[in-house]
Amino acid sequence: MKTYRDDIKQVTLLPLPWEKLQGCNILVTGATGLIGNCLVEVLMQREVADFHVWAMGRSENRAHELFAPYADNPRFHFLCSDVTKPLDLDIAFHYIIHAASPASPAFFAAQPVETMLSNILGVRNLMDYGLQHGLQRFLYISSGEVYGEGDGHDFSESDSGYVDSMSPRSCYPSSKRAAETLCASYSSEYGVDFVVARPCHTYGPHFTEQDNRVYAQFIRNVLHGQDIVMKSTGEQYRSWCYVVDAASALLHILLKGDSGQAYNVADPSSDITIRQLAEMVASIGGRQVVMQLPEEQERKGYNPVKRSVFNTDKLRALGWKIEGSMSEKMERTIERCKQIDN
Repeated sequence: MKTYRDDIKQVTLLPLPWEKLQGCNILVTGATGLIGNCLVEVLMQREVADFHVWAMGRSENRAHELFAPYADNPRFHFLCSDVTKPLDLDIAFHYIIHAASPASPAFFAAQPVETMLSNILGVRNLMDYGLQHGLQRFLYISSGEVYGEGDGHDFSESDSGYVDSMSPRSCYPSSKRAAETLCASYSSEYGVDFVVARPCHTYGPHFTEQDNRVYAQFIRNVLHGQDIVMKSTGEQYRSWCYVVDAASALLHILLKGDSGQAYNVADPSSDITIRQLAEMVASIGGRQVVMQLPEEQERKGYNPVKRSVFNTDKLRALGWKIEGSMSEKMERTIERCKQIDN
């Protein structure tokens, strides 16, 4: 059976224009998060590599746990910093991959102000630094939530659905929209070369114990020998993507994407309801799905969009391909989580 590590290795062998990274410094913010961590792993596992990776995060303890294998690697550097504050460095980052952002619905509900500021100030601080330190390309990891509530058809990159600007829950999609516009504004005014990735709901190992996204809750349930607890009927229909496939997509966008363009990141074969996701994880873990009414604070963080499905034709035109089923990749995710726990 293939493992999460095997999947990482496979991405490092993709026929991408890796030579663009030769001799460069690459900054990955949000490096201790789900997507950022996976991307750092791919870059560090690349055998033929003449570039340095700077992994930026706020927790040295978590970074030590995640990146212990690279502690003595001269190509790896950890930078303990918060993107909401200007960088106090003098290092030329040729590529900045900005993956730092709150991603937990609980955080959106409890700290909407901090959610908005982290997304907007993060782009400003990194763009200002990059302009003064040799930035060649900026990749912003946005979110499919920028599409808001659509009309039922699959979202393409030119779509823009309704977001209720007066709802505190809109702190996340509204600030992601604003951050994208800020990237475009830096490009227009200062000539910054940038690209945007809009990931759908992404799953994989290395989520934190505080992460209350549904897939993380479901996996924790089965790892603890518990039945999966559903806090809704689970009728919301979503696009999903395995984090390693998302990392592969990001590298395609970084190295082959057209400047100033946004790209959806999703696995079309993994469009399912929350209920179906719960049943999949429960089946893998040998548990059942049970219903439980959510608390008021939990409801505040819920995404109101009923259907969020992405068209990925634009990304596929860059040569991005995806193989394997969601159930197989979820099995590898859960197996990797077991190894981490042990």
